[in-house]
Amino acid sequence: MNEVIENNKAFAGLRNFYFRYQKVIFWIFISIIIVISVFLINYQVEKSNTEKAAQIYNNWIEQETETEEGKKLSQELFDKLINSHAKSGYTKIALMQHASLQARNGELNASLKDFLILVQSTNGFRGNKLFNKIARINSARILYALEDYDKALEMLEKYSSSSDAFIHELLGDILTKKNKLDLAKKQYELAKENYNDQTSISIVSMKISNLAS
Repeated sequence: MNEVIENNKAFAGLRNFYFRYQKVIFWIFISIIIVISVFLINYQVEKSNTEKAAQIYNNWIEQETETEEGKKLSQELFDKLINSHAKSGYTKIALMQHASLQARNGELNASLKDFLILVQSTNGFRGNKLFNKIARINSARILYALEDYDKALEMLEKYSSSSDAFIHELLGDILTKKNKLDLAKKQYELAKENYNDQTSISIVSMKISNLAS
């Protein structure tokens, strides 16, 4: 008998709570439904966009570029990928491949443009650290070749305290061109400490020796 009374009291308490806060409960329920719906919609949109980007990317890499018509179509597909699917992983890979090919062909300004787009699209908390680092290093190398040493340093500034030997060596090269020899020497010494292979260590040692000559 006591259990029945206790259950009735509990039920009455829940009922009173519901009637007192039914508007709040209703809006909480609606908010949860909206959040779930938005998540599912975004997932479907992202999935659809990824599939579209994959198709464009596959068409782009399969395109022959030996003829003028092929080159034109290839460029159209590349532009479509960059403009319509900027956040896609396929776009990031395409930018890397396109920029690297242009650099090998000596088209440094065009290559730099693509690498800078990649830097911008992979920046920030939700960016891609690996792609961002690769894009920054390559941008700095091109800027170094173009003798724009200040911008080259800006590209690598966030990695100045890293343990990446190649970055420290590149910073040393840039600082040498700016005639900041003491700073260049420090970067070369950091590179020397972090390199594992003897060939790279020997090259950096020679660069340090050349600073004194």
